[in-house]
Amino acid sequence: MSESPRKYIYYSIAASLITMVLKTWAWQITDSVGLLSDALETLVNLSAGLFALASLNLALRPADASHTYGHGKAEYFSSGAEGMLILIAAVGIVYASVERFLDPAVPQNLEAGLFIVLLSSAVNFVAAKVILRGAEKHDSILLEADAKHLLTDVWTSIGLIAGLGIMLFTPPSWSFIDPVIAIIMAGNIVFTGFSLIKKSYSGLMDNTLPQEELIIIDSSIRQCAGEDAIYHGLRTRKAGANRFVDFHLLLSGDSTIASSHNLCTEIESRIMDKLNNCHVTIHVEPREDASSYDCEQTGGLCGSMIRLNEKLPEPEDSNS
Repeated sequence: MSESPRKYIYYSIAASLITMVLKTWAWQITDSVGLLSDALETLVNLSAGLFALASLNLALRPADASHTYGHGKAEYFSSGAEGMLILIAAVGIVYASVERFLDPAVPQNLEAGLFIVLLSSAVNFVAAKVILRGAEKHDSILLEADAKHLLTDVWTSIGLIAGLGIMLFTPPSWSFIDPVIAIIMAGNIVFTGFSLIKKSYSGLMDNTLPQEELIIIDSSIRQCAGEDAIYHGLRTRKAGANRFVDFHLLLSGDSTIASSHNLCTEIESRIMDKLNNCHVTIHVEPREDASSYDCEQTGGLCGSMIRLNEKLPEPEDSNS
């Protein structure tokens, strides 16, 4: 039985629960608004992990009569929701920081608090690295977003430790460092949130596959149909881990149905061998018919656009 990507979400939820307890403990014993901001971000991690689990359960459902392309786009909703949760947490951090500016206080038991945060960061770091391997294995934007969020939490915590560590060697009048660091962390969190929202939006808007994958598609077509192959209307998109590719292939009008079918099957197999979870649809048209050259009406990319207009390198023959 193949491995389910769900287990990586369970790792994320477990890590968030552990770090939430640790960071909340650190905040309570120090009364540091900086550590409060760190604890709030961990609460967001937990909420995002639970939402991701629900979204992944939906995304893994097979295609049905109502969703003939499957449910993979549910992953983009998860990463978008995670981005929104991060932005909400940032607002809470800024609010708490402003209050601390207006009512300054020196954090207590700072050494113990920072040690607890360092321990929680180690938990997040290990979990993030494991989840990133899972994201690569399953080609999942949801797992990638969750892992990168945990890594962001690690680096913000390290910055927090470095910043608040200065207060161990400064007089009480330097207590303003605490809310300043919290606001800096909020800014970093906002950047992460918008990055996740942007990636979610791109997926929902059916952005074309990246250029390196277009090169693979173009190379596969030409290796099977010849370097002078003519095709157009190349449309690509990705929904979760699934890639969808369709285009019009122009062949000689004398080609038989059987030979055209065999060629298309060869092209499809070559593309699917190089791109995971790829679904390819090819429409064959006669090369001699003027109506076949309808790229503008069909939309998508032409083969010449991929190789020339986009300034991409020539495809390499995998057999060389």
